[in-house]
Amino acid sequence: MLSSNKKRLIIEGNIGAGKSTFLKIVDSYLDIEPVVEPIKKWQKVGKHNLLDKFYSDIKRWSYTFQSYAFVTRILEQEESAKKALSDFLVIERSVYSDIYCFAKNCFEMGVMSELEWELYKEWFSWLVDNYTIKPTGFIYLQTDPEICLNRLKIRQRQEESPVGLEYLKRLHDKHESWLINKVGISEYLKDIPVLVLDCNKDFESDIDEQFKHIKTIANFYNLDYKINSLNKVNLNTYIEK
Repeated sequence: MLSSNKKRLIIEGNIGAGKSTFLKIVDSYLDIEPVVEPIKKWQKVGKHNLLDKFYSDIKRWSYTFQSYAFVTRILEQEESAKKALSDFLVIERSVYSDIYCFAKNCFEMGVMSELEWELYKEWFSWLVDNYTIKPTGFIYLQTDPEICLNRLKIRQRQEESPVGLEYLKRLHDKHESWLINKVGISEYLKDIPVLVLDCNKDFESDIDEQFKHIKTIANFYNLDYKINSLNKVNLNTYIEK
């Protein structure tokens, strides 16, 4: 079980929303422990690239990949929490996006059978009950699917080449239903605060946009005192504007 005295902010968003980049930016400004998504584990399972298999033949590999994804996510977060020097973890995606967005979408698309969906939910419920702790809050990088697709093309991750606009639109709707409308989710998740950030603008190379988002996070979660000394002057100057 993860240590309950560590706070956890979860960065959520569609494929291509910029979660990995955003996590690096947050880490550069605030005193946090970053926890990245275990993509490398998905890309190398023995001699196999499971992420590539999933996108190449989604019907064949959806149950296998989605199950492995949430298990490795829990393991990664557990190990990171044990080693963390900071009491505040900022995590790239949670197991809740696994079930409410990605696995559910596979089932609704008909690429995960009803039996596989029921098996997935049983495994998920047991693992979440025994190995996860209620998040402190969510940071939702709300991004238009068209912009996500453009960012996917720019980063050129080989496995994601089959991802199209319709798939991203479906995932966008799932994120909106969960994080904005809070429909069809566990009751205990409804009380967890969600900070919604408009991430349609390019925040990777725009310092002002970075400061704006960091200021919002710091104020929303009372993190001003955790600003790293390296960027403290610049960020405090921005906050005073």
